[in-house]
Amino acid sequence: MNDDSQSPTPTHYTAITDQILSEMDRDLSFHECGVAEPVALSHEQIETFNREGFLSPIPLFGAHEISDIRSYFDDLLARVLAEGDNQYSISSAHQRHGRVHDLLCHPQITQIVGDLLGNRFVGWGSHFFCKLPGDGKTVSWHQDASYWPMTPSRTVTVWLAIDDADTENACMRFIPRSHVHGHLPYRESDAEENNVLSQTVDAVERFGDPFDVELEAGQMSVHSDLLLHGSGANRSTRRRCGLTLRYCRTEVRAHMGWNGKGVIIRGGDDDGHWADLPRPESD
Repeated sequence: MNDDSQSPTPTHYTAITDQILSEMDRDLSFHECGVAEPVALSHEQIETFNREGFLSPIPLFGAHEISDIRSYFDDLLARVLAEGDNQYSISSAHQRHGRVHDLLCHPQITQIVGDLLGNRFVGWGSHFFCKLPGDGKTVSWHQDASYWPMTPSRTVTVWLAIDDADTENACMRFIPRSHVHGHLPYRESDAEENNVLSQTVDAVERFGDPFDVELEAGQMSVHSDLLLHGSGANRSTRRRCGLTLRYCRTEVRAHMGWNGKGVIIRGGDDDGHWADLPRPESD
């Protein structure tokens, strides 16, 4: 994912089929988060996360800081498009781009994540989800953990708004409290859905009304990997870009080489399961 899940590009999903995932022994149930003495979040916010499956909005960067990050992304996107890739292809970006690695490890972000995951966790995902003006792509209702060869499902996703995100330019939508139901049945998305991803969970209204995740640039949300979420097509004249950053406790096992994406954020990894990728020297 994540909006969106870890990657909508064929790079990840052609190798990880539904059959492979169905045969994998995965614990896809919600595990409550939180520490006894939080630093960045309140006890009430942690309770809200466990109950609702998300927190939003969370103030993070001021106008000057997010403007600088946006300028960086503008340049990166221009290079990617010039090379013939599309705006959804900037995935696992911390492995190649030092600036994204810095954001994955940013103390203001990791303090919030640490209040949810505790003293031993790793950052493993980073993906720009950029819907250009008039972008007809949607993200169908899905659960991030459904796509990933990881167990147990203890990943939280930060969604940092690079641009303002609102209902006009297709902000994310959450189904509050849907995370407590565990892994939900899905079907392969139909072509007419124009889905960036490949899975669709139907009849989500049985779990309650959607919540529009409207964020100002520089704000963030954080959600559970089992929370149902998606987004519509951006039919506005404004871009909608967000950076997803993904973190899990170090005891999570990542298969099919996904442990190689890791950056140890806090504590150790006694088993040496996760890579601890250095910051890329160049961008």
